[in-house]
Amino acid sequence: MPRSWERLSALSLALLPLTLVFLILSAVRRLIFRIGILNATKIHVPVIVVGNITVGGTGKTPIVVAIANALKDSGLAPGIITRGYRGDGTNREVVETSTPSEVGDEPILIFNKVKCPVWVGPNRSRSAQQIIKKYPNVNVIISDDGLQHYALKRDIEVVVIDGERKFGNSLLLPSGPLRESISRIQTCDLAVINGPQIHKLPIPTTNMRLIGSTFHKLSDPTITCDAEDLLKTEVTAIAGIGNPERFFQHLKSLGLRPKTIRFPDHHRYSVKDFNSIENDIIIMTEKDAVKCKSYAPKECWFLPVTAEFNGPFIQTIIEKLKNYHG
Repeated sequence: MPRSWERLSALSLALLPLTLVFLILSAVRRLIFRIGILNATKIHVPVIVVGNITVGGTGKTPIVVAIANALKDSGLAPGIITRGYRGDGTNREVVETSTPSEVGDEPILIFNKVKCPVWVGPNRSRSAQQIIKKYPNVNVIISDDGLQHYALKRDIEVVVIDGERKFGNSLLLPSGPLRESISRIQTCDLAVINGPQIHKLPIPTTNMRLIGSTFHKLSDPTITCDAEDLLKTEVTAIAGIGNPERFFQHLKSLGLRPKTIRFPDHHRYSVKDFNSIENDIIIMTEKDAVKCKSYAPKECWFLPVTAEFNGPFIQTIIEKLKNYHG
């Protein structure tokens, strides 16, 4: 999050006229869907949207993975739709041979961790329809992000909030990090706080943390080690995610004290990024590993993580789906 978004600043105040324009345009857009000038597509299976009201990573992808795997365990057949950010923009299915340059990094990560139909594309309604057409057994759609994609009707909205960065200065873009006003949370069904608890929210709220302590070798993921094994040599940690500091803090909680290098979210790595790292071992997130496997020249390890909830979040979603009547 840029520093000008963390609190009121001269820059954020100077951008208020543009923020007002953004507020008006987003309000008009919501209104024209609400009154039917533009029609939202209704899919004949329930749709769960997992999104946020702020710019940047809040931890949506691990939640999508957790929901999808839980639904599979309960006997449902989920399909997942996502934007495919930093892919080529083509509306397509994610398959075993898909590359990050085609579909983006997160869709491949989701596909590998859930093994269910995953479709990418800017038009989420079309993606959902294509999944159902190709896989008629799919009986629930999960949208990774898309809280503001009003062209697709949804049955359950999950808003994810960064418990550390919260809402920054609470201003809309470009003065602040908000895509929509904080009051938008009231219209969602469930909230997940990634990190420490923030002030009480007006909807059912669950806290989440990311857990994981087993590292996998990038060149052969069947080879694993723990943090203690990595204490024997110099280590550099890299992260090209929405909130790299969360990953680095997780490593510290495991007893590691690596040198750290931050890259932009969805960074497209190159061999040059690794040639400048002198330490013997490089550790990275699982999301980064998707993009680095083919050319990382040094000994690299990645850390898979899973979402752990402190309440009946998953059970609540399953109960809501049981009451779905089409």
